[in-house]
Amino acid sequence: MQIKQSIIKSILDLPRSIKQIIAIFCDLNLCVICVVLAYYLRLEEFVSIKGSAGIAVVISVCMALPIFWFTRLYRSVFRYSGLNIVLLVSVSVFVYGLAYFSIITLYKIDEVPRSIGVLQPMLLFFMIILSRLFVKYIFIIDFKKKSLKKTLIYGAGNAGRQLATSLYNSYEFKVVGFLDDDEKLWNQFLDGIKIYNPNNLEKIIQFKDIDLVLLALPSVTRFRRNQILEKISKYKLKVQTLPSVMDIVDGKVTLTDIKELDINDVLNREPVPPKQELLNKNIKDQVVLVTGAGGSIGSELCRQIIKIKPKVLVLCELNEFALYKIYEELKIINQKLKIIPLLVNVQNENKINKILKIFKVKTIYHSAAYKHVPLVETNICEGVMNNVFGTYSIASCAMEQCVENFVLISSDKAVRPTNIMGATKRLSELCLQALYNHYHEKNINMSIVRFGNVLDSSGSVIPKFKKQIKEGGPITLTHPEVTRYFMTITEAAQLVIQAGAMSKNCDVFILDMGNSIKIIDMINRIINLSGLSVKNEKQPDGDIEIKIIGLRPGEKLYEELLLGVNPQPTAHEKIQKAKDPYLPFGELKKDLDVLKLLSANDNAIETKQLLEKMIDLYQSEYEIVDYMHLEELGLQK
Repeated sequence: MQIKQSIIKSILDLPRSIKQIIAIFCDLNLCVICVVLAYYLRLEEFVSIKGSAGIAVVISVCMALPIFWFTRLYRSVFRYSGLNIVLLVSVSVFVYGLAYFSIITLYKIDEVPRSIGVLQPMLLFFMIILSRLFVKYIFIIDFKKKSLKKTLIYGAGNAGRQLATSLYNSYEFKVVGFLDDDEKLWNQFLDGIKIYNPNNLEKIIQFKDIDLVLLALPSVTRFRRNQILEKISKYKLKVQTLPSVMDIVDGKVTLTDIKELDINDVLNREPVPPKQELLNKNIKDQVVLVTGAGGSIGSELCRQIIKIKPKVLVLCELNEFALYKIYEELKIINQKLKIIPLLVNVQNENKINKILKIFKVKTIYHSAAYKHVPLVETNICEGVMNNVFGTYSIASCAMEQCVENFVLISSDKAVRPTNIMGATKRLSELCLQALYNHYHEKNINMSIVRFGNVLDSSGSVIPKFKKQIKEGGPITLTHPEVTRYFMTITEAAQLVIQAGAMSKNCDVFILDMGNSIKIIDMINRIINLSGLSVKNEKQPDGDIEIKIIGLRPGEKLYEELLLGVNPQPTAHEKIQKAKDPYLPFGELKKDLDVLKLLSANDNAIETKQLLEKMIDLYQSEYEIVDYMHLEELGLQK
């Protein structure tokens, strides 16, 4: 059996041209066989291929092969074809039959019975049909059936039907049933496939030996989707899904549309549709600049911004590859929009001033920052220079060049920070507030938007967990009680834009992140919905182990979004406004000057000490772990 499978695979892997030659050779032999069979039916005896029979064979071969070639019979991939095989062969053989009949029957070849001109094309038609069906249903199916994943499609609507049709010729999936919540459909058949009651899922899994569930529910609510996922997660089944309902409506559902379960499904909440008037306010027909345009948040902001049709979009990014990547993507999305990609460090005030002046920028979204907590903790001075003084520089330039709107992307880690990254983000907030209150006559709208983790962003743990699962584990977790707020990257970008449009007095906006999520619960869910099980003391035979490695320097068990109490509602139900304390500009500026000097000279200890002095609520419980500092003292391992 293994030898047979190896031979079949070798044939399937042959170049297309070789397969065409094999098909032509087979048809040539079929022409000969059909002539012999036609003579047998006419004379009731087999004849040798010579004399009149030889002439009939030569005519058949010389006519059939060119006709089949020009009717594109040899360009069809028969292993992926359905009933259209019959139609394609019918057209080809019909053209051939007319020509063969005209020569043998009407023109009359001596010693060749005229009935051969009718019998041979008829026999050839059936022979070719059988040969193609043999390749498809015997040769191919026998090879692939061993590795097919027995699949249930959840959703017997239009999307489910189209998905089942797309999977008909799949080499990976075999659809053995539908699941649907509509009891009127239970025990009915859709395209020959039975529709089952989802409440009987356990029995179906055992009886049908199910490997996979495909979700074809493009229009259900997030809440209902999570209820279904909760039900499926009880069983050792992998779950994959389809894209949005618009792709279904547009007829874009194909086998390639099936994808891994959307990690957004860990959020048990519905995204709120954005308010278009807020999206338009600071962007439509304006010159908009985004710093950190190649980062996770910056690039998603750019994608949302170009949908709103600004006049010009300026991309500022320090990383060359990240800038190239987002620029190429945006050019494809909107070829008419003027997009300016600029390699620039936001700390370079002269360059920033020049950019704002030349392009007459009206709105700035400042997302450039170092956000990875452990890396910033080990590179203290660079974190301060980029996050604090980068913000101070571009905010000062925005005031000098009379930019109308400035939005700072902050973080939940800025609230009662325990790490350098959070402290620098809090200090950047203080810088913006102090500048605004000191230069309020500049008439610029400034705002600070604070939110938590973004699913699947470059700094998120989700890609890391996915990679660890793919590699067979273990999944590393710092602490079993760690909780975090999460939001989809698209929703975060849209809410940032809308929050910035509502600011009047350098307001601090906090985005409604929903309920905080326990990371270990998220890991368990991702493992279960991948068709795997957790390996622990209770389940020693599980697939993926969760390994606790301990909190990293500066890491919190939980994050907060609010410094004070009683946040105020805004015109958007997912955005609240906070009243946070700030420092007078004169007092802050003196400390900033010292901090800049210390950071520029890579004085990690005094830089951290001054941060603790400037930010009352900054409490670091860890010894300094800056690489350069430890190496300088000879403490680096």
